[in-house]
Amino acid sequence: MALVPFPGATPTQPETHRASRPDPDREPEASAGKMSFLEHLDELRTRLIVSAAAVVVGFLIAFPFAQRLWAFVLVPLTSAVPSGSFIFTQPAEGFLLQIKTAALAGLMLSSPVILIQIWLFIAPGLYAHEKKFAIPFVFLATTFFVAGAAFSHYVLFPWAWTFFASFSTDYLEFLPSIGPAFALYVRLLLACGLVFQMPTVVFFLARIGLATPGFLIRNTKYAILIIFILAAVLTPDANPVTQAMMAAPMIALYGLSILIAWAFGRARETE
Repeated sequence: MALVPFPGATPTQPETHRASRPDPDREPEASAGKMSFLEHLDELRTRLIVSAAAVVVGFLIAFPFAQRLWAFVLVPLTSAVPSGSFIFTQPAEGFLLQIKTAALAGLMLSSPVILIQIWLFIAPGLYAHEKKFAIPFVFLATTFFVAGAAFSHYVLFPWAWTFFASFSTDYLEFLPSIGPAFALYVRLLLACGLVFQMPTVVFFLARIGLATPGFLIRNTKYAILIIFILAAVLTPDANPVTQAMMAAPMIALYGLSILIAWAFGRARETE
């Protein structure tokens, strides 16, 4: 016996046939998925050109102050040198030092622009709600890079320099050349600036749900091991005190990263 529907009744459709609407905040930009490999390379070239131009502008701004910057970096270190001054053995070494000093200062000045270019390069592949982190990303990355550079300048590098100068004896005089001394300064400064990006990276990973405070706490012992390995690689000598001074702020930053993951993670946001 067939069932006859009532007049005017609308047949119901099963729930499984209803198409679910995509969440626009969870979908990447359509244009990002259509970019070819050559278009990605062109985008990368654009970002690199803008970043290089920003470094050049920062260099031009800093070059007139190269002598002052040079004194800011090296004059406090002359107290550990018996002669009270540095030496250079190549004719152009003094001039190149000013160029390198201005280039380092230009890199520091242009770091916000470089970070913005990095964000603009990766932003097309992010979800709509993840693109709202641009300002926090640039602000945190710049702040922690400057903090790492300050730690290297005021704490780590003077300590390492004093350690090297302590090997001077009556028959072994410490006469440092300016080239290797400045190279050591740049190496430690950039290393600390990159290491201090740990909270920024954890903030971004926590916001997109890839890092949780529980995961970070459970893997603390492995993190400490990796931190001491990095400290041994980044420090220029085998002095355990210098390595410990490099590792100590990294461990503190790891603890800060756990708090950042707890405060800004996605799970807490949904609560």
